[in-house]
Amino acid sequence: MKKKTYNIEGLELEVIIDDKKNREMDQERRLFSYLIKAIREYSGMDRASFCEWLGIPYRTLQEWELGGRMMPDYVLRLIAYKVRMEKLSGNI
Repeated sequence: MKKKTYNIEGLELEVIIDDKKNREMDQERRLFSYLIKAIREYSGMDRASFCEWLGIPYRTLQEWELGGRMMPDYVLRLIAYKVRMEKLSGNI
């Protein structure tokens, strides 16, 4: 397991990457799944609340977090930016 810090749109995320988990996934997909989960956890919301807040289907977020689907890079950056700005303004 490796612990790395990523900065996405000013949001500092510490991610623990377990190379033994999800070996069938390519490295990029695995990283994106860890990052979206870290962003959601940073927001302090569970999946259902996070989906409702963003207006995205629960199943979509679940697939992103589990690595079943790959989200576009710009979507990850937009979500990170929204979470950071809402956290700074005290809305979440």
